[in-house]
Amino acid sequence: MILILDNNNNRAIGLHASLIFIGEAVERVHESQLQQFCDKYQQQECMVILGALQDLDHENVIKRYPAIPFLLIGETLKPLLSIANVVGLICEPFNHDITTQLLHDCQQYQRMLPNEHKHNKPQKSFDGLVGETEAVKDVRFLIEQVAKTDANVLILGESGTGKEVVARNVHLLSKRNAGPFVPVNCGAIPGELLESELFGHEKGAFTGAISARKGRFELAQSGTLFLDEIGDMPLQMQVKLLRVLQERSYERVGGTKAIQADVRVIAATHRNLEEMIAQGTFREDLYYRLNVFPIENPSLAERADDIPLLLKELMRRVNEQSGTTAKFTERAIQSLKEHAWPGNIRELANLVERMVIMFPDKVVDVPDLPTKYRYIEVDAYEPQYPEELMERDAFNDIFSSGFSEYEDEEPEVATTPTDSGLLPDQGIELKEYLAELEISLISQALERYDYVVARAAEILGVRRTTLVEKMKKYNLSRD
Repeated sequence: MILILDNNNNRAIGLHASLIFIGEAVERVHESQLQQFCDKYQQQECMVILGALQDLDHENVIKRYPAIPFLLIGETLKPLLSIANVVGLICEPFNHDITTQLLHDCQQYQRMLPNEHKHNKPQKSFDGLVGETEAVKDVRFLIEQVAKTDANVLILGESGTGKEVVARNVHLLSKRNAGPFVPVNCGAIPGELLESELFGHEKGAFTGAISARKGRFELAQSGTLFLDEIGDMPLQMQVKLLRVLQERSYERVGGTKAIQADVRVIAATHRNLEEMIAQGTFREDLYYRLNVFPIENPSLAERADDIPLLLKELMRRVNEQSGTTAKFTERAIQSLKEHAWPGNIRELANLVERMVIMFPDKVVDVPDLPTKYRYIEVDAYEPQYPEELMERDAFNDIFSSGFSEYEDEEPEVATTPTDSGLLPDQGIELKEYLAELEISLISQALERYDYVVARAAEILGVRRTTLVEKMKKYNLSRD
């Protein structure tokens, strides 16, 4: 809605007539009515064309409504162009091209307003479409625009970018959202079965058709049919699909009764359909039927700044399924942003699942990532343990105090070590041998220094606390 506030009646009448002529919704308002009209149209986009005023101050009026774009009439108001929500200046005689361009700029001002200032309009809820980069915002805008209509949509983008998520959001925000959303992967169904899959078949239509069956078009009645990987559809099926899109009716395989197709069609592909048309593998007429409203889905590399939000969402989904989660350090996230992501969001989801399996409920750092995701040079943390802990662990490994499960039986091999250090032919009991050796060395050290533990520990090269523990273990007190 365009509001004209101008006390120069002749000029206001002329501008009003010009805008009506080009099909714009326009109302002339008086100074005393401005607040009333701004409140009236706050639920929809409106702009104000401001001219001569009698009682109000131009600058105060403009600054009172920062979410509304203003156009000014007349050179005398040119100094006010410095105010942010003043989009431009209209001068007499009115020029159609200039005025139209300024109206477009006002629409852009309102479209790109921060969400909290959009005239209290209820915000659309997007399911699974995570991200705040400009590329994602552009996709959301396109979804909002096309969802209001029944136009066919073609979603383009690399594999793994979430084209089905975009299609589902078009369905959810459309007037068909109460109907079914039926996806079909055209590349996963053999060409000879695709016709029956899409249009259904009658009993006896072909070998194995023991009963009538509804097709996906029929199942999607009053809803949305999503044809994924449309570029993989055989040429003969492309002809039949084109006929349905043109005539909005079809027959089951083996049937003669026409069924009306009250279905919105959304198609998607990772292929370059224009190249396929040039090669003769995709019909040009079908392309233009499907490509009424194209949406280019960005790759993950183009929206790398969304990775933190995507990780959060993917972790939430994994946690719902498995009850476990994980966290990434800031430098791990920075490293992931450097990756090219040829598999896009699908690749990121696989990585998240792998990290949760490897590090359940833990924090993942750069060294924990698979090698190909490490783009930041960082030193892995190597813990330094107290000497007492290290010595105790080493001695426990060497001098285990455990006994054989046959401790009550007589050993079958000799246990007496040889002075030469050579292994006897009959063998030895290694644990007993090492334990006896340890007792002998500790006893000698204690006796040499008259049981002064600190000196004995020094000559043995161990800590005092470690020697005390060994003395308790082997009962080596002076008494």
